[in-house]
Amino acid sequence: MSRGTQPAEPEWLAKPSGACCLKGHLHTGEPKGKFERLADIETYITRPEAAKDNGNIVLYYPDVFGFFTNGLLVMDVFAEAGFTVLGLDYFNGDPIYMHRDGPKQPQEGFDFQKWLAKYQKFAEENVPGWVSAVKQKYGKEGTKYACVGYCFGAPYVMNSLSGSSPDCEVGAFAHPAFLKEQHFHDIQRPLFLSCAEVDHTFETAARNKAIDILREAGKPYHLQLFSGVEHGFALRCDLSKPYERWAKESSAKGIADYFRLHLGVDTESAKL
Repeated sequence: MSRGTQPAEPEWLAKPSGACCLKGHLHTGEPKGKFERLADIETYITRPEAAKDNGNIVLYYPDVFGFFTNGLLVMDVFAEAGFTVLGLDYFNGDPIYMHRDGPKQPQEGFDFQKWLAKYQKFAEENVPGWVSAVKQKYGKEGTKYACVGYCFGAPYVMNSLSGSSPDCEVGAFAHPAFLKEQHFHDIQRPLFLSCAEVDHTFETAARNKAIDILREAGKPYHLQLFSGVEHGFALRCDLSKPYERWAKESSAKGIADYFRLHLGVDTESAKL
């Protein structure tokens, strides 16, 4: 390397979100939680029934669709499993689905990369403070934390599992984006990977490399791999197709079970 030459930027394992991430089906339903401002960021909070409450908290990092009904309903699923769940809107009321014409096409003239850079910068700067605010307001003695992220939210899961004192005891992602090798080297807590066999952001070779890193370092992980679905399956599937519905529901159930296992929660106390 010549003098003054900077080392090459590490390649992505899970590539950045692309315009193809606009694809997906919008679901219907009535979310059970409420909204509040936390660290000056719109936050969705949903709680379990008292009889199911295990006293622990799940941090939810959204995909580029942000606070759409699909995501709120998935947060409610984790609440039904016994967790208090909080998610933040790092898109500030400007999710990607507001910039598309139909289920697959962006609006004419929409600059996806500019939109992405704007909110990635906001998230990187504000997620740590939001996590601290969650812990200050909702944490109690003995509270344990888990985190889950979809697509755009995956790196915030990895950050929450890294460092000398990770924010969370266990984490999970589904169809991730924006992940480099270092993310997998850095994590210090168990990781659940919910993946599609064919994924334009997390391709087979990259997924295998990520698993190799975890395996060779002896890091605890579980890979859940679905054939026949695509990037976005865990949030934006076509519910009219039984297999897609099953994959989506199995992803959420697997994540919730993994959280209960690693947080020491009685798996019989709250089943999906």
